[in-house]
Parts: sequence; C-alpha cells; structure tokens
Amino acid sequence: MKKTICKYSFGVGDRFAHQGEAQLNALMKAANLGVEFIPVWNKSNREHTNINSTPNNVRVEADNAVKTLNWKGQYFVDADHINLSNVDWFMDSSDFFTIDVADFIGKESDAVEIADFLKVNEKYLGELQIPGIDESISVNKNKLKQIADKFLFAIKEASVIYKYIEQKKGKGNFIPEVSMDEVEDPQSPVELFFILSALSFYNLPVQTLAPKFTGRFNKGVDYVGDLDLFKKEFEQDLLVVDFAINEFGLPENLKLSIHSGSDKFSIYPIIGDLIKKYDKGIHIKTAGTTWLEEVIGLAIASSDSLLLVKQIYYEAYEKIDELAMPYATVIDIDLKQLPRPDEVRDWSGEKFANSLRHIPGHPDYNLNFRQLLHVAYKLAANRGSTYTTALQQNKQIVAKQVTENIFERHIKRMFKTVK
Repeated sequence: MKKTICKYSFGVGDRFAHQGEAQLNALMKAANLGVEFIPVWNKSNREHTNINSTPNNVRVEADNAVKTLNWKGQYFVDADHINLSNVDWFMDSSDFFTIDVADFIGKESDAVEIADFLKVNEKYLGELQIPGIDESISVNKNKLKQIADKFLFAIKEASVIYKYIEQKKGKGNFIPEVSMDEVEDPQSPVELFFILSALSFYNLPVQTLAPKFTGRFNKGVDYVGDLDLFKKEFEQDLLVVDFAINEFGLPENLKLSIHSGSDKFSIYPIIGDLIKKYDKGIHIKTAGTTWLEEVIGLAIASSDSLLLVKQIYYEAYEKIDELAMPYATVIDIDLKQLPRPDEVRDWSGEKFANSLRHIPGHPDYNLNFRQLLHVAYKLAANRGSTYTTALQQNKQIVAKQVTENIFERHIKRMFKTVK
C-alpha cells in the first residue's frame, strides 16, 4: 500500500534522541484542539555528524515513543536534507526523505531538456490566471526561460535522488519531500508554479514541498519580515499548489512545508487561518528547538546541571565564529547583545532559563543568546555521557519543557481558533 502523509504533520527534530515521548505527548495534546498532527522525527546528516549519532538512533527513538505512549496514528522518520552523497546511510531507518536541492539552484541544465520544458509550458505564456488569485500573472518567453535556467537542473537532481531511493526502498514505500528553503532568495508564486511543473516534468511525485518564503527564518527565533507580504505570498502559494495538483497530475495530498528551526510565532496565526480557509494541509518543522528546551530544563533542574549548561555557553561564546559559519543564512547574532561569560556565571537557573526560553516580551529573553545556544549543540555532544546522563537524571523536568514548548507555543498559536 502506498505511503501517503496525512493532512497535518509536525517535524520534531531531536539532537540527542531523548525526547521522543515528550514530543509525541505534545502532538497527542493537539487532539484537544480538534487537530490530528502526526509526528515526523527528523535529523540531518550534518546533525548526525556533529554529535556522532546514526539514523538508526532516530528510528529507535521514534518506535519506542510510539510503543510507550500507545500511539495508533501515522508516524515517520525523516532523512532530513539529504543528497546522493549521504542518502544511503538513511535508507534502512527512514521512510520520509527530504531531498535538498538548494545547492543546485542556478546550475546550468541540459539545453535539450530546457527546450523540451519550455515547449511543454508554452501554453502558459501570456496572462496566467490561477483560480483564487485576483491578479493575473504575466509570463513571457524570457521569464519562463529565466525560471527554467534557475530551477530545472535542481529539480532534475531531485528526481535523480528520488529514483535512487525508489530503487532501494520500493515504489510508494516512502514520503518524498523537496526542499529549497536554505537559500538567500525566496521563490515567488510564479516560480513555484513552474517548479511544480518541473516536478511533474521529471515524474517526481512529491508529497510536501518546502520553498523559501519572503523574510528571515532564523534559527530558534521569531520570523522577521513583512507580515502582510508573507500572508499574500503564502495564500498565493496555497492556491498555486492547489491548481498545480490537477494541472500537472501531482499527488492530491501535496502540501507546503514550512522549514527551518525558526519559531515562526508571528506567522503561525496567518498560516493557521489560511490553511483553515482553504482546507489545506501543512508540514511544520521545528528542528533544534527541542535541544534548547533540554538546556532550559537542565538550567532549572539542579546546581550541577545549571553549571553544565553554563559551561556549554562559555565555550560557545569563545567559538562563535566556528559554530555560526554553517548556519550563516539562518542566524543573525548581534555580538554586542550577547551576555559575557562573567555575567552568566552569576545567573540563577531561572535567569538562565528565562533568557533562553522564547517568550516574546519577557524582560529576560535574549534572542542572540538563544541563537548562539541553538547552534552550540555539538559542544554538548562533545561532553558525551556527562550531558546525556544529566538528561536522564532530570528527565521529568526536561520533558515538561519540551512538551509545553511544542504544544503551547507552536501548535496552539497556529490553531488558536480550532475547537
């Protein structure tokens, strides 16, 4: 039976594979809002490499959480941001594959394939009218060629990776997602339309698609951008996807995916209202924020665990350039606003937690402190059993932070009007 992802799914990243139950508990609480969210445990090759874990660790975590909490719904394990160079490592343990083509955008495609793609899409030249979008979209030959030049190679690469996975896993035995979000420039609705055409052109039955939206989706902190512009763009993207499903014969359950470790607090109500308005699904990722909730839990658990997380911060402060470099497109840290280690030494556990916990408007909250710790998880990994033992010894208080964060700050913000 072909695997198809249901309407609402939530990507729960977990750096250290200790919070599966706490994460799943948050999604089970969503039933109180009349919403069925299914979990997708995700972890990238970069994260595995940084902390010396394996994809099978994620599978074991997911299976154990499902068994312990007697979860009867769907769940998946995501090989997050993979490409041909690393996908084999994830093959046995994953049934959801996020095919990342950001690095291939703009690369030169085959001239014959470009010509064939242009011919297939020449019927859209002129004024393209997407049902539900008031204004028509002007498409001329030059614009279509520019879009093909920019995206066709990337989509072909995605299809090559998809077909490779299909050969290994079998047709219909996994969920394919395509991501192009970790880039500087957002994809416009008209670009999205022809990206979807390209996915059909290369016979890639994508079930979720993660474009880059206007604005900044920085790690662990709120969206930064024009909310009205995001609303307009997101609504048009929903309508483009809806039209493209029938136009190009794409899977009926195809939905948008909102990526990045960004907390997205200010746009959650917009997303929630629009997917309700059009009765559409969504895939949300919060990768990395569970690690921050672990640090918060340890900060308030005991003097020993507080000292441990303070030491991680001291080291992060000294190694900020090294830690930030891989995440340059998704963090903005103001060095002048970072607390110095000598300041942090005198902080209580509550002060440390309140500075890190994302509660907008709280006088202690420091988004620069939060972003730095977000990318510092490998420093905890370097401490080996010292860190994981602290998680085990303080399991209850850490789990409370994880569950509350996902349910209270993420899910409830999006579905505040759902009864």
